[in-house]
Amino acid sequence: MELSAGKTVIDPYLSIAQDVKLGRDVKLSKFINLYGCEIGDETKIGAFVEIQKNATVGKCCKISSHTFICEGVTIEDNVFIGHGVMFINDSYPRATAAHGNLQTEADWKVERTVIKRGASVGSGSTILSSITIGENAIVGAGSVVTKDIPPNSIVAGNPARVLRYVEQTLEASK
Repeated sequence: MELSAGKTVIDPYLSIAQDVKLGRDVKLSKFINLYGCEIGDETKIGAFVEIQKNATVGKCCKISSHTFICEGVTIEDNVFIGHGVMFINDSYPRATAAHGNLQTEADWKVERTVIKRGASVGSGSTILSSITIGENAIVGAGSVVTKDIPPNSIVAGNPARVLRYVEQTLEASK
């Protein structure tokens, strides 16, 4: 399904809140959940993706199926996110606050994560909070990213470690 800014869509397989900002020619698969987020022009969102409030996805990105992008994540332009990638926005998650009641938004602070222009994150990766993945970096499938990733690097593992550097700037990210 393709959407353009300003169009209203009623589809039993899409859950898109009215506060979502969709760019021009955004392509949406079925079974997605978008609320309070912003999606840039010509970006493609796969099936079974959730993007929460205060998250931003840039232009010409591909977000593959079964991915979870939580509040506080910024994905810049020309980024590829593989299948089943999970983002985390809290270093010390707890179900209850000190007084024993379920936590509310007042009980914790969102920790920001940034995926820079032209980066690629492989399927099944987990990106912890307060991380920056550098421009044109490549994260191998199944990696657990626990610290910042340098630009133009290729990383993999748990925790993700630099394997080598990309020798030239990727044309797709220009």
